[in-house]
Amino acid sequence: MSIPDDLGLQATRREFLVGALAGAAALALPRGTYAAEFHRFTHGAFDITVVSDGFITLPAAVLLPDATPEERQPILARLGGDAAGAPVQANIPLIRHGNDLILVDNGSGTRFQPSAGKLAANLKTLGIEPEAITKVIFTHAHPDHSGATTTDDGKLLYPNADYVVSATEWNFWTDKDYEAHMPAALHGFARGAQRDLFAVKDRLILVKPGQEILPGMQVVETAGHTPGHISLELAGDGNLLITGDACTNDVIFFEHPAWHFGFDTDPELALKNRRMLLDRAASEKIRLLGYHWSYPGFGYAEPKDGAYTFVKD
Repeated sequence: MSIPDDLGLQATRREFLVGALAGAAALALPRGTYAAEFHRFTHGAFDITVVSDGFITLPAAVLLPDATPEERQPILARLGGDAAGAPVQANIPLIRHGNDLILVDNGSGTRFQPSAGKLAANLKTLGIEPEAITKVIFTHAHPDHSGATTTDDGKLLYPNADYVVSATEWNFWTDKDYEAHMPAALHGFARGAQRDLFAVKDRLILVKPGQEILPGMQVVETAGHTPGHISLELAGDGNLLITGDACTNDVIFFEHPAWHFGFDTDPELALKNRRMLLDRAASEKIRLLGYHWSYPGFGYAEPKDGAYTFVKD
């Protein structure tokens, strides 16, 4: 598998991503908070509780690569950050449907920043042990979304679950020659993705856009953040889109939908699919649930001056 230059990963972008990854590690500071309570609601046949995995802190250059210094400062302040960066939440939907108990992504575990990895402990406060989870659906295989697949000693944290990922995501990250085919900035991501995906290979379900994972839950293609990034559309009154990282922040990318995000593998495709998602959500009044949005990340997109406003439900 080769990655063409038109994915936006030319030399200058490679240098940027390497620097940004280093900055993300340096910004793993105890700033911000994570939700101690839980937002629960029903949608059609689905009973959903948004459980926090904590928060991660991202550098300003990742969150706002297109913004001028004058534009950055007030936005970072609104996010609770400073000139260096800002914390963003990690909201994980726990979905009960019939006999299934489903996680959409499983968080960082111990593999990203110490302010994250709170999901398993928060599930226990709800009386849910890891063995009760029947499915884990990955929107994509970045470490803050799949890093809790195994414990530090290599055992499955959710041992009774089946695991779902898009076929494109699997093919991209499990390339055995990734060091030759991917820029150096993605090598760490690839090692983490291979660790997580190979650990569940025997219980993995590969899906494609348009496919139903279970009745009323359909895969939606939102590639760009990663080549196989997916969102989920849940049938019900007005439908619900669980967006993963298709729109990474409810302030920045609602109000500035033409701005890029620093960790998008294909920046232009990510921007295109984000705009399509927000356009559709706003025009059809579809409810949204975002991973890195202010807790619980649940609400609507309303059009405003050629952009959008996020309105919590």
